[in-house]
Amino acid sequence: MPAPQILLVRFSSIGDLLLTTPLIRALRTKHPTARITMVVREDMAETLRHNPRLTELVTWRKGSPLTELAAQLRAVPWTHRLDLHGSLRSLALRRLVGGSWTSYSKHRIRRAMLIRSGGKHGGALGHVAERYFAAAAGLGVVPDGGPAEFFVTAEAQREAERFLAEHQIGQSRTLIALAPGAAHATKRWPVEHWAALARRLRGTCDLVVLGGPGDRDTAALIAEAGGPSAASAAGSFSLSGTAALLKRARAMVGGDTGVTHLATAVGTPVVALYGPGVEAFGFFPYRARATVLQRDLPCRPCSPHGGPVCPLQHHRCLVEILPDTVEQALVALPR
Repeated sequence: MPAPQILLVRFSSIGDLLLTTPLIRALRTKHPTARITMVVREDMAETLRHNPRLTELVTWRKGSPLTELAAQLRAVPWTHRLDLHGSLRSLALRRLVGGSWTSYSKHRIRRAMLIRSGGKHGGALGHVAERYFAAAAGLGVVPDGGPAEFFVTAEAQREAERFLAEHQIGQSRTLIALAPGAAHATKRWPVEHWAALARRLRGTCDLVVLGGPGDRDTAALIAEAGGPSAASAAGSFSLSGTAALLKRARAMVGGDTGVTHLATAVGTPVVALYGPGVEAFGFFPYRARATVLQRDLPCRPCSPHGGPVCPLQHHRCLVEILPDTVEQALVALPR
């Protein structure tokens, strides 16, 4: 039989793309000579750019017409077309490309039931990393029990080492990474809790605070609380550089974000702080050394993605996770 020609479409975001990698790995293992092409949004391409299991990565620039992308994809006689996004945009691309497509269920109705019932009804939806496999039902693949993957380049590792040496952290003491950012405010642990955690850890650990350009001010405050044994790398590194710093860390503390999945994808243990989202949604750390801290509250879950403000104005789900609890979880993490 000819080798399959497999097209995968998932435009964004970092965490969701990382969670496609167990499927990509399974496809490559089962079909070693297959052409496996992934379509991603251009600004998210770094997530998969160095993944050797892909034959090629095709990028789409946000805001540009889909017609050129569709014309490029129509030129290939795909044997399998997998929509791993399930969005209006991916549906539009499917119609432009044509052919037979398969996808997976987002369980929107059951997810809404979970939110409206405070988690009592709707049931567990299954981890999204394994739900993606439904789109590949005709390819004979199953999850292999391994985690998500991110491949760190040698240059990124050198860049990370230079930063750590320059700031004299992670050289002789344990390095802990802190990732305070999140796309939505309700997924962010309070800044004062981050600062208190940094003060608690600085006597025994070196700290590197991670994030994007929008996290610079918060990261600087946390690094200041950590004293001379802490440094902020927020806004200074690409995703690959951040991954290299994570790979050097003993553990990471972060929220329900892509950076948490990035940490698990490079093998770094995590303490993950979850607020609006619950395990039933299927976005907890996957097959990783991870401890998830969360509060059992009748208002959880309140949203699948988070939002600008707590609907009840108290944000107890994260405010009530205290710095000493996080410190204890860090100490107890398996190596």
